[in-house]
Amino acid sequence: MKILSAEFIKSCTTPEQFPADGLPEVVCVGRSNVGKSSLINTLTNRDGLAKVSRTPGKTRVINFFRLILSDTQAPRLFLVDLPGYGYAKVSKSVRAEWGPMIQHYLENRPQVRGLLFLVDVRGPSPHDVHTSQWLHALGLRRVVVGTKVDQLTRRERAPALAVLRETLALDPTEPVLLFSAKTREGRDDLWAAIRDLLHKGGGQAGAG
Repeated sequence: MKILSAEFIKSCTTPEQFPADGLPEVVCVGRSNVGKSSLINTLTNRDGLAKVSRTPGKTRVINFFRLILSDTQAPRLFLVDLPGYGYAKVSKSVRAEWGPMIQHYLENRPQVRGLLFLVDVRGPSPHDVHTSQWLHALGLRRVVVGTKVDQLTRRERAPALAVLRETLALDPTEPVLLFSAKTREGRDDLWAAIRDLLHKGGGQAGAG
């Protein structure tokens, strides 16, 4: 996959601010500090496109990144970075604003073609479990991505993956892609999964 262009478009907090281009959107969902920004930078080969912070919970808006691709079937799309969840030091009032904003976006945005659900492969949190259940209930297509796989030895991978699958109660047929922003492992597989989301059309599971 050749990235012809990748640029940050805007940060939004209300539906009125969302882009009106009508382009398909693939959405990154995950807890704070799971590596959403690093994943976006690795996917696009653009260091610094999405700002990586060492302070979890810093992203408090919905960020839209517009990509132009060499793929003739889906030449343009938005990668969308949602605020991370599960960081205790973020005030309750701020967290209370995130929930409705994110829920409204996912439930009412027809451009959403699917989700990249990022989970630290070293172990899902209770917040990950609740989010997984919620995303499943929404019925949106998703790709589960086990991030930070470079932190595991080859011997540790299979047991960690088994724990992740069991903890999130994943269907045996639902794949988990392993990814590392540090080594770039899994980048090509992830792009293949994104193309699959785009080419299948609508975001509801089973649609198309």
